[in-house]
Amino acid sequence: MKENKYDENVFFDKYSQMERSKKGLEGAGEWKTLKEMLPDFTGKKVLDLGCGYGWHCEYAADHGAVQVVGVDISEKMLKEAENRHSRENITYLCCPVEDAQFEEGEFDIVLSSLALHYIRDYDQIVDKIRKFLRPGGYFIFSAEHPVFTAEGSQDWFYDKMENLFIFRWIITIMREKEMLFSWGSL
Repeated sequence: MKENKYDENVFFDKYSQMERSKKGLEGAGEWKTLKEMLPDFTGKKVLDLGCGYGWHCEYAADHGAVQVVGVDISEKMLKEAENRHSRENITYLCCPVEDAQFEEGEFDIVLSSLALHYIRDYDQIVDKIRKFLRPGGYFIFSAEHPVFTAEGSQDWFYDKMENLFIFRWIITIMREKEMLFSWGSL
């Protein structure tokens, strides 16, 4: 059975307190970069694998997609998606991403944000996505890097000028191990 931490009460409650859960796409650290990578949704059929609260489904629907399908393993996430982001052209399906079944060439765009790092067999899911896409379709995804959540703050370390500098947790670990040396303007 595929693991589903998001339907565990404590895990889901903690997730719902995150900025991305409260503010949506604008609260997601990767959104600014991911948004620039997105193609035109006008007239397109879109599949969102690991759709969570449905933020990307709503974005695609609001930007011209004729059909959007959001897939997630979590009943709790999909309940939030349906409550917050219902549209006539959005359908939500509860199943593990790797078990999703669609017709070959059914979608113009497959989107997956911060979900594929949970999949055991990356080659298998990418092959499946290729089959779901029509020729010339788009596959856009982001994956969570473990250093982003290792320390727990989900933030970057900035220098005094508020420029992105280095992951906060690296500095924390170095301080704890008394390995921190002079970084000039720090």
